[in-house]
Amino acid sequence: MMRRSRPAGPDPARLGGAKFAPPPVRAAEPVVFETVPFRTTESPPRELNLRHVVSGPRPSRGPVLMIAGTSVRANIFSPPTEDTLPGMLSRAGFDVWISNWRASFEFAPSRFYLDDAAVHDHPAAVATVLAATGAQTLKAVVHCQGSTSFMMSLIAGLVPEVTTVVSNSVALHPQFPTLAFLKLPLAVATFGKVMPYFNPQWGLHASGFWPKVFDWAVRATHHECNNAVCKHTSFTYGSGFPTLWSHENLDEATHEWIKGEFGFVPVTFFEQMEKCALHGKLMSMGVYDELPEDMLAQPPQTGARFVFMTGDQNRTFLPSGMAKTFDYFDAIAPGRHVFQQMAGYGHLDVFLGRHAARDVFPFIVDELGRD
Repeated sequence: MMRRSRPAGPDPARLGGAKFAPPPVRAAEPVVFETVPFRTTESPPRELNLRHVVSGPRPSRGPVLMIAGTSVRANIFSPPTEDTLPGMLSRAGFDVWISNWRASFEFAPSRFYLDDAAVHDHPAAVATVLAATGAQTLKAVVHCQGSTSFMMSLIAGLVPEVTTVVSNSVALHPQFPTLAFLKLPLAVATFGKVMPYFNPQWGLHASGFWPKVFDWAVRATHHECNNAVCKHTSFTYGSGFPTLWSHENLDEATHEWIKGEFGFVPVTFFEQMEKCALHGKLMSMGVYDELPEDMLAQPPQTGARFVFMTGDQNRTFLPSGMAKTFDYFDAIAPGRHVFQQMAGYGHLDVFLGRHAARDVFPFIVDELGRD
């Protein structure tokens, strides 16, 4: 069993025997993207897009598809830190693509379930990347609900071209801190009955009665910083002060930058999370024949190798959930998959942290390069 807990810092003596490739030397130029549109497979199709890295060296190691969570957009992987994961992956030779799927606030708000993305968004994104690159396979880095929805695609055999998956924070076993577990059905039963969406931007401008009430509830319970969007994300996505990261891990510029990087999320998403919480595992909403309702009810229809990672201070999804998902796959193929906890990190600061390029990114680059 490859269960590892990695302390922060570059000292190899502290890595518990695990060896990681050093980060490539950082290029002086910023990462440059192009936007590549794609259509979902539903009728009528949705117009979505991919952000494709076009700077850096000529790719030599094949495509990597990155998928973020809800309430954000592809840009969440590009904070104003000294280095970013897309940049490091590009310099390591990977052809980097980041999906703006239907959860991205780049698009108009819509009500959806993870099932919709699993069936219609992710297979279309994979097909678009493969067609554009001429590759037969690709690897993926997936985070939060980008991870859960992509896991649905994988389990159902909808993306057989994917060979390696780095999954952060949550996969097949969403497990919540106690306060979040109790707060979830309460939020759905109260605010969810009068509003179709929640939006961290209400911390900056709450228009309408119920958004103002929601903002009041946030301000009444969160006093850990003066960033209203940061406090809204903490209220909405778990049970921390803050929830998605440790303030100590963010530099001032990134903490300010997040004000513009969180948007609406539909209540339908929280309804699905409530169902998952009650069952203790990832569940579909049963609206597509392509997906089992219980993601553990059948053997996974994928040959991908999985790298499950999470911060050991995660206050959105408990690390024990990722450990359970690792155990599930390790029982199927002992020794093939990896579980890694990042010491001192939480849910999202593994990508946004001031030292993430030192503590986290080399591990991801190394694992993507193993096969």
